[in-house]
Amino acid sequence: MKLSLSTSDLLAHLQTVSRAASTRSAVQALSGVMISAHDDSCELLATDTEVSLQVSVPADVAQPGRAVLPGRLLLDVARALPGGQVTLELRAAEQDVEVISGAATFHLRTLRAEDFPPLPAPSPETRIVLPAQPFVGTVARVARSASRDETRPVLTGILMSASGQELRMVATDSYRLSVKETKLETPLQGSLEANVPARALQELARIAQQTESTELAVSVGRNQAVFELDGVVLSSRLIDGQFPNYRQLLPESVEHELRVASAEFTDVVRRVSLLAQKNAPVRLAFSEGEVTVSAQTPDVGEASETIPVPFHGEPFEIGFNPEFLRDGLESVDSDELVLKLISPLRPGLIESPDDGDFVYLIMPIRLNV
Repeated sequence: MKLSLSTSDLLAHLQTVSRAASTRSAVQALSGVMISAHDDSCELLATDTEVSLQVSVPADVAQPGRAVLPGRLLLDVARALPGGQVTLELRAAEQDVEVISGAATFHLRTLRAEDFPPLPAPSPETRIVLPAQPFVGTVARVARSASRDETRPVLTGILMSASGQELRMVATDSYRLSVKETKLETPLQGSLEANVPARALQELARIAQQTESTELAVSVGRNQAVFELDGVVLSSRLIDGQFPNYRQLLPESVEHELRVASAEFTDVVRRVSLLAQKNAPVRLAFSEGEVTVSAQTPDVGEASETIPVPFHGEPFEIGFNPEFLRDGLESVDSDELVLKLISPLRPGLIESPDDGDFVYLIMPIRLNV
């Protein structure tokens, strides 16, 4: 293997692909990046067996071949290269790759290419093309509700479905639930439904934000989803198990439906939450025409702020996890939001106004009087 390419291209693509390299596998090759050079192209590949990334890189290939190099080290070397061009050549006898840029020469020991697994390929039979920006926006609205608890893997994913002119994503960690429905301008040529790890979709959204591509393609197989975007191929295993029936969790009726200014209410919750430490809740005390947001942490301090809201009826107080409440408020992408409440011990709802295309359900915390 021998090839030459721009140092800036190498660095940019390594920064993308190396994020899929494993940091904790006993198989050394999984901590590496594979450089695969063909007659007319070059690819960088990395995987931790759950999420994989494959990136095409412009290069002049003098000799085809492949080699796996330590991902973190290769990235650090690429950042430090002095020249505008870099040449990489596999030296099989020495079991290393010679990296030459300007007057600098590096010899990097290779990892076992035989231990690097083949990556999933897109399936033309199930391939669907989606608009990139609506996809990215939908991921951003629900991803924070996905669980990080690996003991309940089914909740670490985002249930993604698309058909007709609708894209829907759902995430929950059993303490809150996010549902985002996005209307598409043109009908899709096909449909899909899959529970994809939130980490994979967040990585895809990050890549999409760095490109000017307007479309991404998705193909869903029996246990893998493959996404194609502007020369990047991201594949992810699908999560086994039945995703919760989230529709059963949404209440059919509520006692109070309040339309409030998003920015003002969110800012108040952020300020008061500074004093909600050590698992202390944020309290919302509703009375005629107003709500008092408060928090108190023993040995730390307390805070409260009152703002007008269109509340009518018997006063009541409800408590929420401050982080979960902020996440829900910050996920509403409009000047106003709708706050729906039933009772101090029933879930609250935060929704986008009018069309209700975003719903965030949050479980309350029982308050000690």
